[in-house]
Amino acid sequence: QVQLTESGGGLVQPGGSLRLSCAAPGRTYSRRTMGWFRQAPGKEREFVAGIRWSGDSTYYEDSVKGRFTISRDNAENTVYLQMNSLKPEDTAVYYCAASHALFLTNIPHTAREFVYWGQGTQVTVSS
Repeated sequence: QVQLTESGGGLVQPGGSLRLSCAAPGRTYSRRTMGWFRQAPGKEREFVAGIRWSGDSTYYEDSVKGRFTISRDNAENTVYLQMNSLKPEDTAVYYCAASHALFLTNIPHTAREFVYWGQGTQVTVSS
């Protein structure tokens, strides 16, 4: 069982930055692709960023490319999402997720390929 816990959300002004963290205790965390998703009110959950189990490959949704950076520290069982140049449209609940399969070479970006989820952390971008 993989239990994920997000932290680091909050209220920030447009143009500001936040760093989200996701703690994933468990023996198999380091073997799973990790992803960040978000869900705004009235909208479907959408993929934001993903990182291969080895940490050597990443994938981003187009609207966050160049602004967000996903990283992981397998020794600390933690994945991060550094968010810069935040915009009001980034406002959402952000979820951390872990893939079902181990040692994936590709980075899935649909929710059905991730089976372990955190409870979410609210990010609000507003002046």
